Amino acid sequence: MVAKANKTNDASPITGAQRAFSIEEFCRRYGVGRTKVYEELKLGRLRALKVGRRTIISKDDAENWLLHLPLMKTT
Repeated sequence: MVAKANKTNDASPITGAQRAFSIEEFCRRYGVGRTKVYEELKLGRLRALKVGRRTIISKDDAENWLLHLPLMKTT
């Protein structure tokens, strides 16, 4: 008997060839929650693209966002 893969729980690794991420994939890869992603989009610090009803974030925009995060201050 062959088990069917559940797409919503697919934990497949992100390959180097992937050029854009869904909101869910972005959250998983960069360790942030959906609320924070939408906040960053609203503030203009993160860019996203629309494909029909889907929102995607390009790898270049994701990396640019990461590079421009403020450094943590130490005491």
